[in-house]
Amino acid sequence: MLAPDLTDRTALVTGSATGLGRALCLSLADCGASVAVHYHTSDEEARETAADARERGAPSAVPVQGDVTNPEGVDGIFDAAEAELGTVDVLVNNVGDFAPAHWEDIDFADWNRVLDTNLTGTYLCSKRALDGMRAQQWGRIVNVGYASAEKGLVSPKNFPYFAAKQGVLMFTRMLAADTQDDGITVNAVSPYVVETSDEFPEDAPRGRWASTDDVAQAVRFFCDEDSDYVSGENVEVDGGWLPEDV
Repeated sequence: MLAPDLTDRTALVTGSATGLGRALCLSLADCGASVAVHYHTSDEEARETAADARERGAPSAVPVQGDVTNPEGVDGIFDAAEAELGTVDVLVNNVGDFAPAHWEDIDFADWNRVLDTNLTGTYLCSKRALDGMRAQQWGRIVNVGYASAEKGLVSPKNFPYFAAKQGVLMFTRMLAADTQDDGITVNAVSPYVVETSDEFPEDAPRGRWASTDDVAQAVRFFCDEDSDYVSGENVEVDGGWLPEDV
């Protein structure tokens, strides 16, 4: 696996107490980054992840709590991370709920929750991270999308998730253009189904679901010092999945 040198860098991965976010956080710790382990309600799991990150080489690892869907919550997350670790150099926007039901059966609260955790949270966290990144003329933002969202993938089931993920990819391209003179890159990694997912379709591309290492490999590439000319891109980690093949 690629191993960018993140010594003296601080990484914040949203939703990193469990699942894919935890794996991405630990992967960056393996590269020497200090890590902020973000959680909303999973306090115990976040503390365990922080301890694991320290064991795997992170100079420092701290849990930070907050809601990514409102500005005050995001300020609290970053204030806590910066107080303990300094400027956030690497931000991975991983939080994103989904609602696997027909769009007419999704209630209003769940509709907003899916849109807010995926798109609004990405916007708020990226905006909050930019001041520090711009001040030091270096930063890496990696947003987690969904495979084929960029192609307009849509379904009556889970519709707000597809809409939000397409918005995340549009936001990625826009922010890459808006930060091209600031020493910051903004990219996206879009898996199909990961081994930590809650639901699994019938057929897996290449006979298996994406491992967390598969996704981490792409995230690490974007974080590398030598990837500084790659911005506004989206890597689909989907094993060659073709949703049109029905």
